[in-house]
This record gives sequence, structure tokens and C-alpha cells, in this order.
Amino acid sequence: MLLDDRKRKILQAVIDDYIETAEPVASKALVTRHDLQVRSATVRNEMANLEEMGYLEQPHTSSGRIPSDKGYREYVDRLMQPKPLSHGEEKELNSRLETSFHELTLLLQEASAALAEQTGYTAIALTPKLQKSYLTQLKMMMIEPGKVLVVVVLSAGIVKDRLIRIADYLTPEQLFQVSNAVELGLCGKSLDEITLVTVTAAGKEAKLPDSLVNQILYEAYVSIKQADNLELYIDGSHHFLDFPEFHDVKRAKSVFDTLAKNGMVAGYLHELSEEAENGSYMIRIGQEISLEGMDGCSFITTTYNTEDSLSGHIGVIGPKRMDYSKVVSRIDFIRTAVDRRLKNIEENNGGTGN
Repeated sequence: MLLDDRKRKILQAVIDDYIETAEPVASKALVTRHDLQVRSATVRNEMANLEEMGYLEQPHTSSGRIPSDKGYREYVDRLMQPKPLSHGEEKELNSRLETSFHELTLLLQEASAALAEQTGYTAIALTPKLQKSYLTQLKMMMIEPGKVLVVVVLSAGIVKDRLIRIADYLTPEQLFQVSNAVELGLCGKSLDEITLVTVTAAGKEAKLPDSLVNQILYEAYVSIKQADNLELYIDGSHHFLDFPEFHDVKRAKSVFDTLAKNGMVAGYLHELSEEAENGSYMIRIGQEISLEGMDGCSFITTTYNTEDSLSGHIGVIGPKRMDYSKVVSRIDFIRTAVDRRLKNIEENNGGTGN
């Protein structure tokens, strides 16, 4: 059953007030604070109807009403209007995100920090799945005899490093020969094309004995494949403690326990992205979130895109009583800025693959 104009206006007023105050909203307060142009008794009757329809809940017999998950869903789908950023906010965000980042991971860390600061909620950023990204550089640098730093650079602006141990009789010159041969042989190949066989074949061009290079080639292969691991950046988790909904220790602990499980959260975000359209945002509210302990929260996520058709995710997590209209406009602004900056990073890394 569709809501008529008066019910929609009252529902929007209830949610706006509850977002601001975190207190159940009474009919008298609505008449005082909003230009509803009806009497308090009429508002009270409409609120009772909205409760019967499942859009509002009454936590206590004598209290006002609060939105239900269904009420929030109606609000985000049909009632809210995104709040535009001020000129000062746009200037500050552009300044932070236009810094000369040379890799995606640093950009995402700054984006999540900026989003947490701008919204006052917890921000998250997830790297893309990189199977279609291609190798641009592989460097192996000897830190000391027997200890080597492997640096893998991918076309998406991803830089991954890994410390490995090798036989201490291998010289820096021999190490360079092997890593240079692998880089020359595999540069421009996508991650899903690179196998242990292709790494080994490329490494043979170093013209060194198998006894010297086999371990190095295996470690190079592992380092390249591990570059595809999803990485999740979370900023502003402490903001949950600012909200009265999470002053209860058990409830707060359940949220922090879930956020600590990076792999689980990353997997959930990746699943969400498959439902979203490019450039749009997706909102999941309360019981719609299939992560344990997050039923009192809302997720707002969006997808950023790299030049070689890879996509990752940026989002905000907060209480269901989130200022959705503020978050949506800011998350969209940051997504656009990240897309623009990624284009610059990839151009600097050599454009598209072979």
C-alpha cells in the first residue's frame, strides 16, 4: 500500500527528527518543529497508522515513535534529498585526494580517512579484484644476505611488497638477473595469465643454474599471486562510541568484533557490489545486512572504477539512525574524485595493458 502525501511528510519528519535527536518522536514535537499544517491529534492518528503499516515502532507504551527498518527503507528510496557539500568541503576533499599519490592503496587509505572525517561515521575502502590487472614491474632487492624485499607493481596502481628469505650465497647481481628476467618476460601479462610455469620460463632467461634460481622463481610467483588479495581499509571505527545506540557494551562489542574480521567484511562488500549499478550507491539497513552483530547498523556503499575495468568499493557504516542524505552526497563526491585520481595513476603507470 502506497503512502499518501501526508503520511510521507509525517514519516519524513519523524525520521529527520530521530536522526538528529536519537529520541523517540512525539506528535506534539512534530507539530512544533515542522510545518505540517494539521493538528496534533491528526498527526498522532497518522503516526498510529504508520505504526500499523510497519513504518514506525513504539519502543515504550508512553513514548513517541521511532522508524522501523521498513520506514528507513521508504525514506532512503523515496523521501530523502542528498545534502550538497559546501564550497569549503569540496575544496578540502579535492585538496586531500588530489595529492600526488602514486598507488591505489595510499589513495584508498586517504579516501576512507576523509570520508570518516566528513561524515562522522566509520568509513571503509576495498581494493579491486585484480585478476585482469597486469604486471608492470617486479623488483627484488637484497636487504641483507639471505633476506630479500619483493615489490610487485600492477597496472591498477597497486603496489605490494613481501619480505622473503633465500639462500644467503646468492649475490645481489644474480638476484637482479633473475628479477629482471621475470619482469621482462611477464610485463604486460594479466594476473590470471601468470602461472608458476610462465614465471619459471621467464626466469630461465637469466642463464643461471636451476639450483640458484628455483626458490627465487617460486617466491616471485607467490608474491605476484598474493598481490590479488583483497585489502580492506577501515577508518573511524571509534565513531560508533559517539552514538547512544552503541553505549551498551555488548552491542558495541558485537560491531567491533565483526569489523575486526576483515575477510568477512571484504567478502560481504564484494557481494554487494555485484548487485549495484556502476556509479550508483547501495544502502543496506538493519536486518538487510547479513553480517552477524550488524543488525543495528546501515551500510552505504558505492563502486569506483579503474581504467582497465576493475572495480573496488568505498562505503560508510553507522547506526540505522544515519544522516543518509549527508552521507550519500559525500560518498558520491569521493567516488568521483577517486575515479579521477585513478585515471591519473594509471596513465603514469603506462596506460593500458598489452
